[in-house]
Amino acid sequence: MKRTLMTAVAVCSLAFAAGFTTSNSQAAVQAAPAAATTEYPATAEGAAAFIAATEAKLAEVSEYAARVQWVRATYITYDTMWLEAKVNAEATELQVQLANEAARFNDVEVPADVRRKLNLLKLGIVLPAPSRAGAADELAQINTRMDSTYSTGKFDFQGRPITLTDAEQLIASSRDPNETKALYEGWRTVSPTMRTDYARMVEIANEGSRDLGFADTGALWRAGYDMSPDAFAAETDRLWTQVKPFYENLHCYVRARLNAKYGDAVQPDHGPIRADLLGNMWSQEWGNIYDVVAPAQGGQSSYDLTQLLETAGYDATRMVKTGEGFYTSLGLAPLPETFWERSQITRPRDREVVCHASAWDVDNVDDIRIKMCTNVDADDFFTVHHELGHNFYQRAYSQQPFLFRNGANDGFHEAIGDFVGLSALTPTYLNQIGLLETVPGEEEDIPFLLKMALDKIAFLPFGLMVDRWRWDVFSGKTAPDQYNAAWTADMLKYQGLVPPGPRPADAFDPGAKYHVPAGVPYTRYFLARIYQFQFQRAACKQAGWTGPLHRCSIYGNEEVGRRFNAMLEMGQSRPWPEAMQAFTGERGNDASAVADYFAPLNRWLIRQNRGHDCGWTSQSA
Repeated sequence: MKRTLMTAVAVCSLAFAAGFTTSNSQAAVQAAPAAATTEYPATAEGAAAFIAATEAKLAEVSEYAARVQWVRATYITYDTMWLEAKVNAEATELQVQLANEAARFNDVEVPADVRRKLNLLKLGIVLPAPSRAGAADELAQINTRMDSTYSTGKFDFQGRPITLTDAEQLIASSRDPNETKALYEGWRTVSPTMRTDYARMVEIANEGSRDLGFADTGALWRAGYDMSPDAFAAETDRLWTQVKPFYENLHCYVRARLNAKYGDAVQPDHGPIRADLLGNMWSQEWGNIYDVVAPAQGGQSSYDLTQLLETAGYDATRMVKTGEGFYTSLGLAPLPETFWERSQITRPRDREVVCHASAWDVDNVDDIRIKMCTNVDADDFFTVHHELGHNFYQRAYSQQPFLFRNGANDGFHEAIGDFVGLSALTPTYLNQIGLLETVPGEEEDIPFLLKMALDKIAFLPFGLMVDRWRWDVFSGKTAPDQYNAAWTADMLKYQGLVPPGPRPADAFDPGAKYHVPAGVPYTRYFLARIYQFQFQRAACKQAGWTGPLHRCSIYGNEEVGRRFNAMLEMGQSRPWPEAMQAFTGERGNDASAVADYFAPLNRWLIRQNRGHDCGWTSQSA
């Protein structure tokens, strides 16, 4: 699924440790080493033997499930859905079995690497099922059904059925508020049928999470960051506090420009922004309305990346080849030939597929692929660089023990490609690869930074709120009959946005966002928006760059690539602060790099906002 400019996708590494389901048969589940409790006594030696046998089994069975999942994602039929639900159920049962066996060693003194692997066995299950008979099968069927409902969803618009891809393109370009309202509300007619399934999924997953020793599934998710669940929640609050003032400045400026275009009747000059006017189906990134909010003077760039790509005769494959070229310019090895043979780079015309962009590691060694419905435009130019970041990360850690074949945390996996994308969108890089003849001067810095902020900064509260909503759902604070009201309240609280009109009584707007029915945790994308700027600041310093941070491209710098790859090769073998330190020299999260990157724009926004009543209602602050 194409998402405006800064696509944030779920990495489909398909390893158990990464939280993705893998198995190859019910026999494999029954033969899992976890069943042989007496074979692995609660001793240090028993724990080490258990881990060795478990890693061997997981490596053996993972490829089968990955191929089943790939077939369903690229060829959606009743039968492929049935096959995926079956393999996911078997895999969940195996994962729960292994996690429970790992818990037997909680009080045993074991080496640090064994302890880390034991913990990952418990934390790697995104939606755990309880061990009772039938639970895993029910959960798998629900998850596959919701994912397929989303992926095949269509709604009537102006007398014809349209897909989400069609609707995204229309809402991005339309400047008719009646039309954007119809598109925004139309896509949300696909999701109400999911609400009952979603509520049942929450019940089952919470039961499974409690069996693993967690208060609920939200607590399980928050435990995966080398700190306690409560400490992680507090850390994300701290990071949001660092960047929230900048978001409020951007919100104030954009609202004023929308008011100037549409008038008070459509968008008042105070309070929240009407969500459908922002050029994105989820209002998570606002770059598509740059023409509406561009500076009154000096707001035009001297180039348009989509036009540059079209003029240069790019097709989807050349887009991906160019992305690969960025990584190889850093000294990384080219993608294997099988990548080009097996990836889905464009949308097939003869079948239903999941168009949500994702990167896959099918055999946890070198069968890496992307799955996209690529358009030749600026948005997917970035998306390609992002997705390949997952693939190069997957290959870099492929020599780690099986349970360490994952990112330092899930935010790292998203941030790698985003970090490369910061260079890929600079006019410096476009000039380096021959797309842009001349690099513009500093007179174009504000337009460039505003475009970047409309995606990078506008995304931050959305990146936070999706899981904040789910944490409340998992904890029971938000009941099923309150799902939509709570979602709308969180939109207002975090984003300062409201829907274009009253929502129907049966609305389930969270289900209109892929990651919710697909069960993909979302805070990773918020973290990635922070990490990528830390990576950028560190890499540009290593490269000896002395100009503005937003103009820095590390393309072609093999020394930066060497240090970068050293971090990637660590995988999940060490706590994430050590991976951060290996590349940046910093052990913690630091949103000050975001401020460094956007400092000229923030000063400009403050000047533009003079005399405006910034913020929205006090209840949502």
